[in-house]
Amino acid sequence: MTAQPKAAPEQEPELPDLPPVRAKLNQPKRALVAAAEVLVAAGLIWLAFWLWPKAITTITTTFDDGRPALVSHRYYGSWMSLAILSGTVAGVLLVDAIRQLMLAARSRPKHRA
Repeated sequence: MTAQPKAAPEQEPELPDLPPVRAKLNQPKRALVAAAEVLVAAGLIWLAFWLWPKAITTITTTFDDGRPALVSHRYYGSWMSLAILSGTVAGVLLVDAIRQLMLAARSRPKHRA
């Protein structure tokens, strides 16, 4: 058996150093974004409460021969899922609005004694 020479492992090319990115997190305009998100979330919560009653229908069957009436409920999944989705998106928007408010707050530098 002859030994085959091993190939040298390929080296990755070196990338140039990138300058550091300084993200400016403390921006007061984020408070406006948070206010807009709260308004949209309020609209979505209203929409969820408006959609939910459309998802439930009560059906009453009466008989002429004296038997008691039968009451049943029909649930429409599409209306329910839209109401749940609306409430869920409103919750996510509220969480993001809190985050935006935290980022809008100005952090004060520490004073040296």
